[in-house]
Amino acid sequence: MSEMDDVLRYLETVHPAPNPLLLELEQHGRKDGIPIVSRETGRFLSVLVHMMQANRILEIGTAYGYSTLWMALAQPPIGKIWTMDTDSNRTDVALSYFKRAGEDDYITTFNQDALELLENFQQRNLDIVFIDADKRQYRDYLDLVIPMLKRSGIVVIDNCLLDGKVLRENPDDETITAMRDFNEYFLSHPQLNATILPLGDGTGIGARIE
Repeated sequence: MSEMDDVLRYLETVHPAPNPLLLELEQHGRKDGIPIVSRETGRFLSVLVHMMQANRILEIGTAYGYSTLWMALAQPPIGKIWTMDTDSNRTDVALSYFKRAGEDDYITTFNQDALELLENFQQRNLDIVFIDADKRQYRDYLDLVIPMLKRSGIVVIDNCLLDGKVLRENPDDETITAMRDFNEYFLSHPQLNATILPLGDGTGIGARIE
């Protein structure tokens, strides 16, 4: 076991345990083989929401609602989350957890293609946009959501490192190629001050600067 493994185990030990519903969701996702963000990424999202008192959040990629619930539980009472996922079976599971957490009145779920929805999405002055969906469409998502962010609003991106696959010299997978291209585009975007952190599976964060 590496020293970094020891560090991660130590950090998990010193953090308070997550909300019991989040722990249940982790187990549910693992049992069903549904990908969810890492617990570290969930905590990071929670801190960002608390720090910004973010009450207008857009999420692209709901799945079982794990990241959604991390953010919802950290929002102020007037907070609102709009989350998008084409898979209604998954979002039905998510909704059941939102209801049990008492957060369902503050979360609106859309079961439509995100690119189509974003073309005419009416919400503006968003505090946070979280993207965790089809990696091949990340660039299109980003271009559409930046104008929706308030100045100093932030966009958070999951899976920027793809389990280290972005390091391959000659990637033969469309998703890997798309993610590598996206990372360069994201980090050099003129409307963002952006970085990628080695958190979870690689977490990008960019603040709108113009």
